[in-house]
Amino acid sequence: MRKILLLWLLLLPLGAVAQSRDLPDFTELVEKQGPAVVNISTSQTVRERANMPQIPNLDEDDPFYEFFRRFMPQNPDHSPREFSTRSLGSGFIISADGYILTNAHVVDGADETTVRLTDKREFKAKVIGADKRTDVALIKIEAAGLPMVKLGDPNKLKVGEWVLAIGSPFGFDNTVTAGIVSGKGRSLPQENLVPFIQTDAAVNPGNSGGPLFNLRGEVVGINSQIYSRTGGYMGLSFAIPIDLALDVQNQLRSTGRVSRGRIGVVIQEVTKELADSFGLAKPEGALVNAVEKGGPADKAGVEVSDIIIKFDGKSVNNSSDLPRIVGATRPGSKVGLQVWRRGAAKDLTVTVAEIPAEKIASRETKGAKPAETAANRLGLVLSELSDEQRKELKIASGIVVDEVRGQPRGDLRKGDIILALIHKGNNTEAKSVAQFNKALNAIDKAATITLHVRRGENQSFITIKGLNGK
Repeated sequence: MRKILLLWLLLLPLGAVAQSRDLPDFTELVEKQGPAVVNISTSQTVRERANMPQIPNLDEDDPFYEFFRRFMPQNPDHSPREFSTRSLGSGFIISADGYILTNAHVVDGADETTVRLTDKREFKAKVIGADKRTDVALIKIEAAGLPMVKLGDPNKLKVGEWVLAIGSPFGFDNTVTAGIVSGKGRSLPQENLVPFIQTDAAVNPGNSGGPLFNLRGEVVGINSQIYSRTGGYMGLSFAIPIDLALDVQNQLRSTGRVSRGRIGVVIQEVTKELADSFGLAKPEGALVNAVEKGGPADKAGVEVSDIIIKFDGKSVNNSSDLPRIVGATRPGSKVGLQVWRRGAAKDLTVTVAEIPAEKIASRETKGAKPAETAANRLGLVLSELSDEQRKELKIASGIVVDEVRGQPRGDLRKGDIILALIHKGNNTEAKSVAQFNKALNAIDKAATITLHVRRGENQSFITIKGLNGK
């Protein structure tokens, strides 16, 4: 018995050592690549009109009049005041002569950008260019012989693979955190041009713009954002693939701007139910629910209800794949397009156009006042678009959801634009609030209706079962 116990005690440390060998050692990676990671601080001067409290309208013989006159601050002209704001981020050196990659939001609006190296040297940086759509920025410092990172291939990353993040969370320079690749090709709201790498490496404010390394010491991504309900790390971090970032920086370096392709379609995801109804063997592709009149897709012969399954020889597995593939295509290129139409594949050729400069319509400054303030049967408070808004959005008609009251109906949200009401095969265009509500009121409360809705640059069909009221 003693011999068995002794043997077990001797073998236990060996097993523990064997297990420890399976864990990665990041020390060499950090020593070699850490010096190429930099701290970025920015400052911005903000002008703000003073919001000064006013002396109440009191008679001079009021007992409180003298108190307010003497102790309330006097600023009759409400003159603007200036103050400086500072923010922190990270970046990494990609060339020995001082080119640095970071996030666009790190340097957005900055009056002055300062880069601090690990050896404590500081340099003023020039912003070469920034692309808000992908959140990539290229900056430059005047220096030579700088350490620089090695670049890898994010396409070779595997889910479950170890990765390392280096950055300056909350200003703590060269903080190292490790995790694994949690997912690839992630789509985030309003970020459909970037197939994000998801990791569980701890990333916090200040890590933005820092590199994500694989175990070979190669940069595979730029840490960009986190999903959080608290503002801090919750295990969901997202990085921009480095190959996409390099394409952006090449364009920024050569032209100062990024050119992207477009074909003029509005798409939505193909669900299992839609795939069955269209005769597809599996859910794939991007379902076209609107085609821009006179746009590239229209000229190529693309029709509403087509499912785009291939673009330029690349498979479109999910609808989110299409904007990325098209966006990466050089404007002016003629490429092959394969659609699924009426149970068969059809090949087309499209000439890719260029995405124009981003325009955001401001309803607060341009919109018409709500036509009705009362909620309708769906609990919606609606308003009408101005002529200028319709022209800017390139739609003939539509009404806006200003507020959703009571129990939410379907997936409708504030800011959605209702284009049409569909019931029993009848498609009623939403031309005005009064006309839409009249058509809605004529429908039985047990009926199922479908709304054609525009949200941002996307359009979709939302089905609602059962109505409130009569």
